[in-house]
Parts: sequence; structure tokens; C-alpha cells
Amino acid sequence: MNEDSTGDGQAVPGSQWYDADAGPLVRPYAMTGGRTKPGPSNVRFDLIALVVVDDDPPGRAEESFLGPEHRALLTLCRAETQSVAELAADADLPVGVVRVLLGDLLEAGFVKVSRPVPPAQLPDERILREVIDGLRAL
Repeated sequence: MNEDSTGDGQAVPGSQWYDADAGPLVRPYAMTGGRTKPGPSNVRFDLIALVVVDDDPPGRAEESFLGPEHRALLTLCRAETQSVAELAADADLPVGVVRVLLGDLLEAGFVKVSRPVPPAQLPDERILREVIDGLRAL
């Protein structure tokens, strides 16, 4: 029970912005320890970068030292490879918080991140059309 509610779930006067149905309220800066950038290496996580659990992650003992948000992201990554944007939506966390938490997980060796292919490295549209035309001719 918190100091802003009574035992019967009713809000105490003076706490109008917060009611018993709101659930736990943790500010994003509390989840990241006040950090706004992911890790000391300042890795940049694009919204479409894919996150997957590392093939050789640290043991369960090391995982027990992680915060609940870190563990929630790991659980989501174990289920399937997801983009940063999908993780933020599924974990119901702001993207900035997810980026910082993923930086922690990356530095600790729990996850791997694959960057999206830059548009300059994608095949030319003309080549793709020729391949499609060639396949249709078969």
C-alpha cells in the first residue's frame, strides 16, 4: 500500500492525479537511472533495428541482477526477434527508455542487434524489375 491510498483502494485527498486503478507509477528516468543515452559506447538503436537474444548469453545468475524492465525485454526477445519499436510497444515503455535498457543488455552480452541495410546498399530498382521479368518469363 502506498501513502497516497487507503486500505480500501480509495485515493487520499490531495492525490487527485493518481488513483488506485492507475497501478504502479515509475518515471522513465527512474528505470534508466537518469541516463538518456545507451551505454558508454553510445550505440544508436534505429527503430527498425532487430534485437535477438545472444547465442551465448551470460548465465541466469547474472540475469537475476537485472531490473524488471531489462528482464521483460529479454523475455520478449526470447519469444521472437523484434525491432526496437516493437519492443517498446510490447513492453509498454517509451522508445528512449527501451534504447537505454537495450544498451545495457548489449553491453552485458545478453542481446545482439542487427542494423537495417542502408538504402545505398540495396539493389537498384531496375535490377529488381529485370529479375521479376525474368521470373515471369519462366
